Parts: sequence; structure tokens; C-alpha cells
Amino acid sequence: MVTVISLGGSIVAPDGVDIPFLKDFHSLISDFLNEDEKRRFVLVVGGGGPARAWQNAYREISSAVKDEDADWIGVMATRLNAQLIKAIMGEWCNQPVITDPSKTEPFTGRILVAAGWKPGFSSDYDAVLLAEQFGAGMVLNLSNIKQVYTDDPRTNPDAKPLDTISWEDFKALVGETWTPGKNVPFDPVATRHAAKLNLKVICAAGKDLPNLRLILEDKPFIGTLIG
Repeated sequence: MVTVISLGGSIVAPDGVDIPFLKDFHSLISDFLNEDEKRRFVLVVGGGGPARAWQNAYREISSAVKDEDADWIGVMATRLNAQLIKAIMGEWCNQPVITDPSKTEPFTGRILVAAGWKPGFSSDYDAVLLAEQFGAGMVLNLSNIKQVYTDDPRTNPDAKPLDTISWEDFKALVGETWTPGKNVPFDPVATRHAAKLNLKVICAAGKDLPNLRLILEDKPFIGTLIG
């Protein structure tokens, strides 16, 4: 059984590295691997605070900002975070960090760690490609939000949380285009491909580890099911 988790950089490294969270996350994942020898995880890591800080610096300094260059900065931040996650997972992860999901090798260990690939989308899209490749019917998208809302709750006090939403309605929420650092629950490029595959995506708060345990145990949870 392969579980694909898109691990938002906003929970790995919101500003600096969140060491207490990573300790607890490692412990939780290890529990599931020890309890079930057939369970495996693909962890796709985002860029988080470092990506946005370095992209913002580029935008403030440069007089000719290019989206491709900003995207590459974000990609490199994901790779730093992913290398940290791989090292933390130790013996569970015996393969290099995946930086190109179109050229992966057979899954030989218990955990695979992946990072950003190239400009044009976020690491969410890499998670969808890896779910497709390894036959996972779902991507668990963990970030700093509990659920998808009808609108941005930071600007619209009438925004309502959603337990479920169709891909068509979700596309209308996130739009069609990707820009580097775009802050959406699941990026538009990943959304289009996940909808095409009829993949299910669960969006949930990454730091709520008791809730994450419920999701991994296929029990009632707090979050949004897309699809």
C-alpha cells in the first residue's frame, strides 16, 4: 500500500525548520511502518518559508523579474527541505531524493522522498505524477489550513469550510494559471491532472497529527475531500 503525502513547506519550514513537528511526524510515520510491513510512503516536500523569502528577495532586487527564475528559486528550496526529510527518515528511505518524477526507479525501500522538479507548477503536481506512477488512488495534501473554504477566509469573513468539493468546483476556486509562490490549497496544474485521473485529494492541517493518524487509519477526520 503506497500513501502519497504532499508535505507542505509551510509546515516543514514556515520560517525556520519546525524541529518539534518533524520529530513528531517522524515518530508517527515510523509507527505506521512498524505496524504494517506492506505500508509505504511517498513524501513530496514543498518549499515553504525559504522559498517565499528568497523569491521575495529576488523580486525586490531585480528590475526584470522572470517567473521561470522565481520558480527555480522555489524548486531549490523544496530540494533543501526534501534532503532534510530524507536524512531524518534514515533507514526507512534508502533511495536518493526524487527531483524528476518522470524518471523514477523502482520503489525498493519503505519511504521515497521527492522535491520540486522544474518551473511551471508546484510540488503538488509532482505528488500527482507519483501517485499515478505508483498506483495510489489518493494524495494527502498537508498544509497550514484545516480545510478548503468557499473563499479566502482571511479576506472574506463569510467564507465557509467544505467537507467535500468536486474537481470542477475546485478548479473554479483555484483558477487556471500557476504563478511562483501562489498560495492555494492545491495548485492549478496539479488540479487539472488529478481531475483527469479522477484522483482523490484530501486537504488537511499538517500539524494536527492526531487528525493525520485518523486519516491514515481511514477513520472520520477534519479536512476536505476533493474529487
